[in-house]
Amino acid sequence: MFKIIICAAVSYLLGCISPSIVISKAMGGDIREKGSGNAGTTNMLRTYGKKAAAATFLIDILKGCAAAFIGKTFLPGPYAGICVLAVICGHIWPALYGFRGGKGVATALGSIMTLEPKLCLIVLAAAACVIALTKMVSAGSVLAAVLLPILSFFIARSFFPYALLIGLTVLVKHRANIGRILNGTESKIHF
Repeated sequence: MFKIIICAAVSYLLGCISPSIVISKAMGGDIREKGSGNAGTTNMLRTYGKKAAAATFLIDILKGCAAAFIGKTFLPGPYAGICVLAVICGHIWPALYGFRGGKGVATALGSIMTLEPKLCLIVLAAAACVIALTKMVSAGSVLAAVLLPILSFFIARSFFPYALLIGLTVLVKHRANIGRILNGTESKIHF
């Protein structure tokens, strides 16, 4: 039990590392006060450009990978998902930044890629298709959140409880986006 607590705490702290906040502050602002107010890749792209968005995306993925690696290395099989949940919670609710972080998608991507690569690739491919067709990152994220637990049930059943919690969390964090998608006012991205 002690090992689970330590691994979860380390994973949460990894999640608290917010590249979008650090980069935006280094550029003289705070991403949470610009654009959509979200501390994530899409808002960084719109507000600070491609390089800042790419750095944010990469670091968010890597911290998810690191947390999943910790879980996989130090915890028995099914408990590795606890580190995934912890790093995503750290990203969304970072204690270091007043519990105002991102929506957890890139961090979840890195985590799932490390623990369940086959599941990750299928969900990622579906989300990428939706993003390419709609030009809405949020539409791809919402689809990924819905597909993740469904596909996990068939492909990686031991990961299903974690996939369900991740999917529900991402959907809750995207509830405003879902409303804008439904009424046709969601912002589109341009590469």
